[in-house]
Amino acid sequence: MSDPYETTEQHLDRLLRRALNSFDLPDWTVEQLGTALAHSSSLHSSHHSSVLHRETYQHTYLLADGSALTLWELVHSTARGAADPRSRRQPVLQHHELYDDEADVQVAAARLSGSFSDVPVFGEDGSQADLETLTVLMAAPPAPLPRMYAPDNSADHARRVLRRAENNNGPGEETARLLRAAFAHHITQIFGRQCRVDGRDAGFSLYEHAFLLLDGSETSLWEVEHTATPDGRHMCEVYGDEKTAREAMESRTRIC
Repeated sequence: MSDPYETTEQHLDRLLRRALNSFDLPDWTVEQLGTALAHSSSLHSSHHSSVLHRETYQHTYLLADGSALTLWELVHSTARGAADPRSRRQPVLQHHELYDDEADVQVAAARLSGSFSDVPVFGEDGSQADLETLTVLMAAPPAPLPRMYAPDNSADHARRVLRRAENNNGPGEETARLLRAAFAHHITQIFGRQCRVDGRDAGFSLYEHAFLLLDGSETSLWEVEHTATPDGRHMCEVYGDEKTAREAMESRTRIC
């Protein structure tokens, strides 16, 4: 991961350039990293299976004011055809993601392991029955779980969730303004499944980002992550209510 002859500036530039989500990093974090004098990198955790290779790296930077700042890098790749012993495994491209909070990288790692890779695959034969099974599962109400709100820069977390949304029919400026008053939040995975429709693999996850506001009220953002895209890349969509988010997932399963 590290080149002993690489300067801290070069190291940081390499990380930011290859990260798919570097634009999600807070402006303050990027500004602070601009003053980095030295750095240290280490492997924090790893997961390797027949279908998923995932590693998490911890990059710690010494800043000009004497403080330290840590970036968490998630590196992952999936082996297409790995589940089928008759197929020849093709070279796969590594994907890199950067986070400035350990909790965020843990959520991102869990999404990969628990949603897109280590779960049963529906529709191996592309049948309509399997598609209907997936639709029923998506429509099933989740079991209620107690929320454990954590005050952890929640307003900025809401901003980043809204910023990475690629759909045009998501929450608007009024919701964004409301969430500036968020001081605690709780993330729950509501749904996660991989299916095979029309000969293509597609992973779906639904997350509820629940926010506690300063006036004591609660509101949620519903995030859909899926790979039902022409090139199989991960796509993020955000909605203001659960019903719309589930309808969006169902729509994607029928066109992927």
